[in-house]
Amino acid sequence: MHLTLLVPELIWPEPGDDQTLAHCRAPGLAWLAARAQATRQPRQPWEEALFACCARPPLGLATLRRLGEADRPDDVAGDWLCADPVHLRFHHERIVLADAGAFAIDAAQAAALVDGLNAQFSDLGHFEAATPRRWYVRLNAAVDHVAAPLSQVAGRRVDSELADKTGPLHRWLNEAQMVLHALPTNAARQASGEPAVNSLWLWGAGRPVDMPLPFDAVFGNDPLVAGLARHAGREARSCPAGLADLPASSSPLVVLDTLLPKVVYEDPEGWLQALAALDADWFTPLRGRLGRDIKKLDIVAPTVYGLLRWTLGAGARWQFWRGQRDVATLAGELAREGSPA
Repeated sequence: MHLTLLVPELIWPEPGDDQTLAHCRAPGLAWLAARAQATRQPRQPWEEALFACCARPPLGLATLRRLGEADRPDDVAGDWLCADPVHLRFHHERIVLADAGAFAIDAAQAAALVDGLNAQFSDLGHFEAATPRRWYVRLNAAVDHVAAPLSQVAGRRVDSELADKTGPLHRWLNEAQMVLHALPTNAARQASGEPAVNSLWLWGAGRPVDMPLPFDAVFGNDPLVAGLARHAGREARSCPAGLADLPASSSPLVVLDTLLPKVVYEDPEGWLQALAALDADWFTPLRGRLGRDIKKLDIVAPTVYGLLRWTLGAGARWQFWRGQRDVATLAGELAREGSPA
């Protein structure tokens, strides 16, 4: 087996946060990192890293994510954008974006807000809420709209992204913000002390490319992973609980994304707990199987330090002199080296 693990935010993004890193216990990962051949590339969102693993251009992310949660492929015909609900707020004279993972929104509220948008923007396309947190617009005509995936901007400043007045959807997005502000559902949310859904994040334009996947099985819980697998004619499989539950295959890709929301929402305690679980369920068991049924292992980690890749072959288990490289040491080394060009 040649196993590839895609693990977004595997290294805590604040190397100076001694309190978090001092409590980091991941002996399995430390053992693997000490024996791996490591490479480092410029930073990428995890969605783009997923496509790089699959040797595909990152096109049509909205279409593929929608396909990942559609009942039938025919439901996804046409041109799509992710139109995810967000709350914009001013913080220290900067605009900060909070996605729906940072506040509660139920299905009834999402449906009412989407209905309000559809009443005003039928000339643009049709909105739908696949879930309260994940919205889409099926466009009447394709647009050339370049925007970062929501995971890259959630919880961060978005001044520069919102200041671009040359994009084809800029005027429409301003109008959408006014419509959302005036909807009764948002007024009720604000009256109850909840943040208003006062904007959308539009991303994922384009149409996916038809190319074979270099993996015979793909596992992950994000609908983008499922949609990518389905588009390539593969079964969309949920992520196993651990290495022991991974079905037999020759070249599986497993997306382990439990660390990602902990970093996005600045939850160091949750990140430590999620890393400990990954170490117990995946990294430590790999020590015993590397060189046996697993002949090669790639760990791909999109992080703030860059896109990290660790590769281990069958002989790594015999490198007793390598010891361990703990996560705190790795974070310090990466920070001192600076970001790759």
